[in-house]
Parts: sequence; C-alpha cells; structure tokens
Amino acid sequence: MVAFHYPPWTGGSGVHRTLKFTRYLPEFGWQPIVLTPHPRAYPTNGASPCAPPAGVEVARAFAMDTARHLSIRGSYARWMSLPDRWITWWPGAVAAGLRLLRRHRPDVIWSTYPIATAHLIGLTLQRMSGLPWVADFRDPMKEVDPNTGEEFPEDPAIRKVNGWIEKPAVEHCRKAVFTTPGALKMYASRFPGIPQTRWTVIPNGYDEEDFTAVESSVRFDAQHNGPVVLLHSGHLYPHVRDPKCFFAALSDLRRAGRVTPATLKVVLRASGFDDLYRPQLESLGIADMVFLEPPISHQQSIIETLKADGLLIFQAINCNQQIPGKLYEYLRTRRPILAIADRGGDTAEVLRAEGIDSISSLHSKTDIAEGLMKFLSTLRNGNHRPRSVEQYSRRARTQELAQLLDSVA
Repeated sequence: MVAFHYPPWTGGSGVHRTLKFTRYLPEFGWQPIVLTPHPRAYPTNGASPCAPPAGVEVARAFAMDTARHLSIRGSYARWMSLPDRWITWWPGAVAAGLRLLRRHRPDVIWSTYPIATAHLIGLTLQRMSGLPWVADFRDPMKEVDPNTGEEFPEDPAIRKVNGWIEKPAVEHCRKAVFTTPGALKMYASRFPGIPQTRWTVIPNGYDEEDFTAVESSVRFDAQHNGPVVLLHSGHLYPHVRDPKCFFAALSDLRRAGRVTPATLKVVLRASGFDDLYRPQLESLGIADMVFLEPPISHQQSIIETLKADGLLIFQAINCNQQIPGKLYEYLRTRRPILAIADRGGDTAEVLRAEGIDSISSLHSKTDIAEGLMKFLSTLRNGNHRPRSVEQYSRRARTQELAQLLDSVA
C-alpha cells in the first residue's frame, strides 16, 4: 500500500483512509504492507495520536520536501516540485518497493492520491512487476468546472504533469477507485475507451471505535441557556469552501436583529486560513459571533462535534463531484447538519439520502440567510438528523476494499 499520508503525519484528516484500511484489512483476509516516506518529508511531524496498527509492516523510503530541504533562500527550480513537492520520494520508494516485492511476493499493489507521486510509484512498480494494481484516486487529479471553466489544479504545470500520470494510471491499473459517484462519472466520460468495470466507488467513512471511546464521557446539558453553537471542523479552502457569503449573511442577519452573540455562536475549527478570514469577520462586525479556533486532536474534535448544537458543511459548486470526509463523522454524531453546498452535488445527495434537506447555496448570501434561520428555528426537533449511519463506517468501507482486492488478485 503506497501512501504518503500515514502516521506520524498529523497534517489533516486524509491520513485516516489508509490508516483505517490497514487497521481492518486483516479481518477480511488481507495483510497490508505500507510503503510511505521518511517522516522528514512531512510539513509537520510532531507527536501523533495515531499509530500504525500492530502487525503492519511499515517501510519508510527516502524522501524530502523540495520547499524545505532543496530550496536556496526560499527559492527552487519549478521542475523540482512536479507533480508535487515530494517527487524525491519516487526513486527511493521504487527501490524500497522492489525489495518488498521480492521479500513478501504480494498479490496486489495499491496506491492512493492526493499526492500524485504515490500513483507514480504505484505505476512504476506495476510496470516492473506485472502485478495487479489498484489506483485509489479518491478525487480527480485534474478537472474543469463546467459552470465557470476554471481548471484544477490552478497551476498549469501541475495540471499538465498530473495528466501525464493520470492517463497511464487508468490504462494500467486493474481498478480505479473514487470516493464519489460524480468523480467516477467524470473519469468514465474522460476515458470512454476504458472498460466500465474498471471504475468503482469506495467512499470515505467514520471509525466507530473513535466514537465509542469518547461518547460515554460526553455530557449534554438538559437545559440549554446559552447561544446555539454551530461548528465547522476542518479546512475552509478559499477556492472550494469559501465562507464569504456565509459571513455576509450573518452580518445582514445581525444588523436586522435576527441573530446576536447571545443567541448564536459559530466555531470554525482549524480553518487553515485564519489570517485570511479574520479581517473579513472584523470588517463585517461579526468577530464576536464567529470564532476561529486552532487545531485540536482527532479525539478532541469528535468530542466537540458531539457537543455542538449543529454542524456546518461547506462545499462549492466546483466540487460537486467531491464529498468532504468530515461529513461521515458528522453523520455518525447524529447531530443536526446544515450544508452550505450546491443541491446538485454529491454532498447534497448523501444528505438527502439520510433525510436531511437543510441545504443552502454557498454562493448566495440570501439563500444562506433563509436556510440558516429555518435551520435555527427547527434545530431542536431533530429534523436535520441522519436516519442511519452504519453503512458509512470505516470497517464497512474496508470490507468493500477487501472484496475488490479479492476480485483482482
């Protein structure tokens, strides 16, 4: 299993997909071996609350971060960071991967995006060994927003190199895995010559163990006398989860006297862009209602979501083919959810399947204001809570992966 994000990585929720796969795969007859970079390559590598499961071999190959290790006075040649800043991981990982292939003689190679170098490693090992390869794309490596014409990634050089990797990847992998139906449809349309049987969806999920470990310690106040607390936990990327219209809607509602700091508190936990959003909150006069809070551990994050009155999801129309991984944990909390997202996207589709229709457009402050007030007025009756969640567990997702591995081995 070729994965960039693996403990001691602590830089986001992306680590949990691979980590939980390796945790549960042995239950379904598969023994994972993880090929990952040396921790020096990680932007942050402090103490992690996560650790590799017992019995899982982890091989750490030579790798460096171009921006930190190969720059001179903060500058470096552009080609040294294509397709990403960890391209130095490629040769070391191929060498380490070949040693693992000789020693363990595995049945399948698996690699996972969003670090494109991981797929480059998987592709190289597949071509050298002939073993079946499962390419876990998760999300598209490149795309064009049909509504605005905007291209992703924004950097044309990265977009071009991603295309060079993407095409042979879908041609030589045995299965291409995505986390949403929209992403699968995009690739099926982009590569009409590829058999439809090559595409499959294994969504993200939540880990039941993470919740059972803390639920008994969470106390809920029988009487709620303070402001309603709405929480967003995780990154708020400006180009795909821009809260600008949400902020404007709050400002308008406050001026109209419909919400106040005494009635509403919004917590944006670990936005990743506090310096960008703080001036906006101050200029709109809502800095005493919207609070930018620092990152906390995954366990603390789960406790916070369980205690919140309502949970916020942000997703722009240009990400209709993506679903924030945090959504599945939100569903597991069974707390009311307000989605600031496009109704035509995959995120909205998951919510509607669970009987949740509190959805407002990210790009319309009027729609957000109306949706927010309706959400607040009905918050206590539970109409925004999911119906069932068991199918979203990481263990269930791993069983799907195991069945896929069985089919290609």
